[in-house]
Amino acid sequence: MDFEIFRNEMQSAMSSSMMLQVAYVGVSGGLFDSLDSAKSVAEIASATSSDAGYVDVWCDAAYAFGLLEWDGKFSLSEKGKYFSRQMPSLLQMPVQAVLSAHMMERAATFLKSGERPGEKVLAERESILPLFGEMLERSFGKMFETSILPQLDIYEKTHSKGGTVIDLGCGNGWYLRKIAQKFTGIQCIGVDGFAENICQAQEACRKDGVSGRVNFVQGDIYSFNPEKKADLVAMNRALHHVWEKKEAVFSILSRIVADGGYVVIWEPHWPEDKTVLRKSQWQGMAMQNISEYVQGNRFLNPAEIEAELERAGFSPQTHFFNNGAEAVVTGQRK
Repeated sequence: MDFEIFRNEMQSAMSSSMMLQVAYVGVSGGLFDSLDSAKSVAEIASATSSDAGYVDVWCDAAYAFGLLEWDGKFSLSEKGKYFSRQMPSLLQMPVQAVLSAHMMERAATFLKSGERPGEKVLAERESILPLFGEMLERSFGKMFETSILPQLDIYEKTHSKGGTVIDLGCGNGWYLRKIAQKFTGIQCIGVDGFAENICQAQEACRKDGVSGRVNFVQGDIYSFNPEKKADLVAMNRALHHVWEKKEAVFSILSRIVADGGYVVIWEPHWPEDKTVLRKSQWQGMAMQNISEYVQGNRFLNPAEIEAELERAGFSPQTHFFNNGAEAVVTGQRK
């Protein structure tokens, strides 16, 4: 490729990256959400309990990138509206951009030593963790509602028997909330190790009116002991985080799933053929796999998951979504 052409491409990419970095400050601080009407810097600072100096320089940067308009006061531009919590929203993108930059810096730091410090690196940036669950919900919630739920009949079967769904590593509870909203006959239990996630999940359930059918437990999956076996146990983009302890994990699944019940494991589809990584759906996944390595993890191929389900006493089947980039591996208890 000609050097000048490539440099121009990189300059355009840098500009987009800078816009996302600026947008992240507004997302994290609730600045976009505060601009329901034109406001001065002082009014934005007061509405968000923020420092006026930081708000001032942020407003100038957001205006420079076309995220705000200014006519004596600041207001959201058409671009800026897509980073607020109104729908449709691209709120997840600046969060992903800042998290990815942080994780790539960590990877560069540990490149020589080989250190893999684990998931604690996610908490090294205080503003990221409170947004992590919402980032995942906005990234994958629509796919779950419009593609996965309609195509897999196991949710309807669980609903018809008034069954129980357990989500191991539930995050902010978005997966269970969407199930509870669609299937009123299902009872749901979410388990997560982060108190921040449990608080967000409980509040979101109250807002969505499903608190009576969705409960949450703070703790790790290894000590979780439900009162009765579940009709469906889900792990959403969580199995690769505990793959090094897969024997214990699949033993737990075997123990807590009722006879005839289901395991549903949703994971990014790591391809066996490396050339697939050049396709757009997989490029971000390849980058994220560096982040996973820092955390002591790696992405999985569905065949690996199927093999473990088979050993644990389940009949596995893989379903592909998002042009093959997402894999949902189901297993029915024999």
